[in-house]
Parts: sequence; C-alpha cells; structure tokens
Amino acid sequence: MFSKVVTWRQITSHCFSCSRIVLLRNASSSSEPQYDLVVIGSGPGGYVASIKAAQLGLKTACVERNATYGGTCLNVGCIPSKALLHNSHLYHMAHDGEFKRRGIQFDDVSLNLPVLMKQKDDAVKSLTSGVAYLFKSNKVTGIRGHGSVSGPGQVVVTKEDGTNEILTTKNILIAVGSEVTPFPGIDIDEETIVSSTGALSLNQVPKKMVVIGAGVIGLELGSVWSRLGAEVTCVEFLSHIGGTGIDMDVSKAFQKILTKQGLRFKLDTKVIGAEKANGGIRVKLEGAKGGNNETLDCNTLLVCIGRRPYTKDLGLNSVDIKFDSRGRIDVDKNFQTSCKGIYAIGDCIQGPMLAHKAEDEGIICVENIATGRKPHIDYNCVPNVIYTHPEVAWVGKSEEQLKQEGVKYRIGRFPMSANSRAKTVNEIDGFVKVLSNDRTDRILGVHIINSVAGELVNEITLAMEYGASCEDVSRICHAHPTWSESLKEAHLQAYFGKAINFT
Repeated sequence: MFSKVVTWRQITSHCFSCSRIVLLRNASSSSEPQYDLVVIGSGPGGYVASIKAAQLGLKTACVERNATYGGTCLNVGCIPSKALLHNSHLYHMAHDGEFKRRGIQFDDVSLNLPVLMKQKDDAVKSLTSGVAYLFKSNKVTGIRGHGSVSGPGQVVVTKEDGTNEILTTKNILIAVGSEVTPFPGIDIDEETIVSSTGALSLNQVPKKMVVIGAGVIGLELGSVWSRLGAEVTCVEFLSHIGGTGIDMDVSKAFQKILTKQGLRFKLDTKVIGAEKANGGIRVKLEGAKGGNNETLDCNTLLVCIGRRPYTKDLGLNSVDIKFDSRGRIDVDKNFQTSCKGIYAIGDCIQGPMLAHKAEDEGIICVENIATGRKPHIDYNCVPNVIYTHPEVAWVGKSEEQLKQEGVKYRIGRFPMSANSRAKTVNEIDGFVKVLSNDRTDRILGVHIINSVAGELVNEITLAMEYGASCEDVSRICHAHPTWSESLKEAHLQAYFGKAINFT
C-alpha cells in the first residue's frame, strides 16, 4: 500500500523516468496550463501550425530538437536540393554547350563546388532564420530541446545540457516528420556511403555514383551529380522510375529524357549488399525476381529507398497512442490521436510525405482546436512534383488507377513541341495529359512533364478542388504565349476531341 496519495500521472511518469516525478508534481501544482498548444517539431507542418495557432489567439510554444527551425525540408531536404538542382542545371547548360547553341559564347567553363555549396547554405540559412523571425513577430515561443509527451497535457523538453523543462498545455500537436529509411546491411557514413543528407554536402564530384532507388529523391539528387560530372546509375526494384502515383506514360517519357541527359537505369533490380573495396565501393545486385547477379563499382553510394515516420523517443506509449501497421500515428478526421487533446500531422501520420500536405494539415488542425470549425483536406487534390529538368508534376488519379477502379475516362494530351512558349525557349520535351470522367467531363487527374510543371500543376489543383470540368478549363482565357496554354489545349482535346494547335 502507498503511504500517501500518489496521482496516476505521477505513477506512470515514474515508470519511465524516476527522475521526473518531482518535476511533474511541481508542474501540476498550477491549475492553469502554461500554453494552449505545444507543437513538437518545427518542420513545415509544425512551424506553420504554430504561427496559425498564434494568429488565432492560442498561446503557443514550438519545441525543436535541432539547432535551427524548419525540419528536414528547410535544412536537409526540399530547400537545399532545389538550390543544387537549379545551379547544377545552369552549369550543365553552360558546360554541355546549350548556351553556345543559343548564341551565348564564352570559354573555359569550370565548376567551383565550394561556391555552389555556399549558395545552397546561404539559402537555407536565410529561410531557417526567417522562421525564427516569424515566430517572434507572431509571438510563438520557440524552445530548443528534444520534446516528448510525459502525460496528457504535459511535454518534457530535454535540453542540450541534459536538464529538463516541463511544459503544461491544453493541447499537444506532434509534427515530428520522418527520417531516412535505413538499408539493411549497408551502414551510412555520410562520406562515401550517403543518405540524401550527405548527398547535399559532398566535397567533390564523384567519378561514379550508384543511387539505390529511382523515386523522387533519387532522381533529383542523381540529376544534380550527373549534371556536375558524375557517371550516375540508378538501381530500382520496380519496373519504372518516379515512385508511386506517377502515370506510366509520364514515367516512360521521363526515363527516356533522363537517359538522354546521361543517367543510367537498372530497373527490376535489387541491391543485395555493398562493401568498401580498393578505395571504392562495390555494390552487389540481382534481379528483382532472382538471378542476373552483377556488381557495380562506384566512388559514392547514395541510399534513397524512402523515408519512415519518426516516432521514437517521444513518450507516446505513456499516453497509449495507437499506431497503424506501418508505424504511423493513427488519427481521426480532425487529426486527433487516440489520446484526447493530442494531435498529429505530416509525415508521421498516413498520407503522402509532402511538406505542403503537412502545412495544410497543420492549419486545419489548429483551426479546429481554436474555433471548432472543421475544414477538410481533399487528399486527391494534393499535387506531387519532381524537380528535375524537365519537371514532372501530377494531381489526382493516374490512368492505371482509373483502370483499376473501373472508371470510364477520356484522355486529352498535348505535346510541348506544339506550345509556342516552349518552342521559343527550345524546351520542347514533355507533354500534358488530362484524364476526365467519360460521362460528366469532370477532371480526374492531370499529369505534366515540362520545364515548369511544378508551377502549372497548381492551376489544375485549384480547378479540381472546385470540381471543374475539362470544358471549364478549356474555356478560360490563358495568356499567350505561355506554358499554361498547354493545359488549355489538353483539356480542350479531352472535352471536344481535338486541340487547336495540334492534330
């Protein structure tokens, strides 16, 4: 028997950290929580949710374990990779003779990799410090340290010096994102065997690079180092490139374009091991269905087999948070977990691991907490982009998905070679493919491969969000000459059966 009354919270907390029990008792002595909302994680989902919550009048704190705000996206993901993609494309155009073919003459093109990397680092620093400024101007309390849930309404922040700070709050939002999925048997040292993080900071261009995975990240980073001079081979278990969701027409055309640019692909192939040998790396391969064993030698091995939810060391078991079969946090339609008052968004829950998806979920979640309104997100209207050159983007269903679902559809297709803007700048690779309901003409999916696909896809996302038909888009006046006219023409073909500028 206990000699004195001990609360349930103290007992459960004592079970996983005896040293915290006194702190938790002291934190519980105040009847009023310190915050309305504590957000764990300052990636795109977490920092956007924090700012929106503060704008809606909630007293908000955001806990971040890393030295800078912004999560994977701003620090070692979306932002630095786009800087390298853009600058490597410019270098490739100069070095490969594309500028000379456009009448721009110069000699002795060379790569200054440290300066290229510095421009990338400067962009990252500017954006991460921008988040800190936004926190300050919106009165969000930023707290450095590793945040974990110690009970309903309580977050423990473990500081760099080992001390703990207890935060009491009415609501908790878990926005911790994801981490690189490890490859069994291959140890990443971030020097010669690298993840996407290490591939963003190589100190020299490798002579040969092998990329495990031809999904979004593998293709983007493979493109960067191929443009800068590496001989890049992408090994993919699937029979196509571009990952899940990509339309097969686009994937096939995309592979041809990237092959023409110098990338090599081994599809239907799996990596069974890798070892360092003779100053390099030997990668062992076999067919996805067995047989066809071979080896590839390289200077740098890039492991890009995806990402997994980051849910470890968060104290989630202390409040009986439920997970799905893939280790993602289970949430309801309002992003609330199995524990009342604790919510989760972004990469650690179901759905595509995309920064913009996490941002929208964060805003919707805190709007519900602050106002009781229940806005929603249509996951069929979340765009996907691969930022190679040309870019690939899509929203909605692929043709393969519609066939699988038994949906009758029409196709509208328009090549960039018939688009006046594309022809004037000599970037005619790619096309726009539109899928519409055969009976209602409603847009079901749009798939784009061209130089500005990541920008164009947003027009269609808006149209689909409001239930537009192909006729609707085809009757909207688009400026001439622009890339966006290719959208109009493709929708016109899907609706009317014929485009204007292509037969």
